[in-house]
Amino acid sequence: MIQKFLLLLIVPVLLIFFNGCSTGGSFIANNVTNVELSEPNFNIIAENVQGTSEASYIIGFSYSTGNISNTLALARVGGTAKLYDDAIQNLWSNFKQKYGDTEGRDLVLANIRFDNDMLNLLVYTETRLFITADIIEFVEE
Repeated sequence: MIQKFLLLLIVPVLLIFFNGCSTGGSFIANNVTNVELSEPNFNIIAENVQGTSEASYIIGFSYSTGNISNTLALARVGGTAKLYDDAIQNLWSNFKQKYGDTEGRDLVLANIRFDNDMLNLLVYTETRLFITADIIEFVEE
């Protein structure tokens, strides 16, 4: 009798849990652009510019596999589901504050690095994403 009661209690909780919020990391595009860097037509104008984003959830857990963060939880209580987009937008915002506007400039991110920081407390989980990059500006000669 007790086993049936526990089963009736656990099954709905598991169904709710697995139908809750879930984020699946980022879309990592495999684009390759070959740029000739044998001429002095570029300047490294910013090193180690960082952008961050975070999200928090109840009743769940977060984990990382390489440069992809994943969260499986019942409900999001803070942040957005767009961790990678928010971190990149934050990186460019931080760049603009220190180095000026990006409009009309030929800028590219180089040496992009991803870091994750996660807190798992069973009833609460939080994930933070950090993107760090160098910024190169191409100049006309």
